[in-house]
Amino acid sequence: MEVTQGRDNVFEDIGFEREEAASLKVRADLMLDLRKYIETRGWTQRQAAAFFGESQPRISNLMQGEISRFSVDKLINMLTRAGMQVEIYVKPKAA
Repeated sequence: MEVTQGRDNVFEDIGFEREEAASLKVRADLMLDLRKYIETRGWTQRQAAAFFGESQPRISNLMQGEISRFSVDKLINMLTRAGMQVEIYVKPKAA
């Protein structure tokens, strides 16, 4: 068996261009935070939909990790509604 060390971003590892991979990673991380929030409360998708002002199918998309259906703005708005503080940090990439 051969093991290859991956990069910091799995989306780059599977072939996405660096810019798209960065966006996908940010959205995936935000979606995971929302999913954890919903699961911690033991909410059904219908309950989560009511809280966030979304449809149940939209929450289903979130829970299934359908990244392409969500913008960073939408995810930040949902996290803010949940009372979470969202901070973005930018740092130079190591050489």
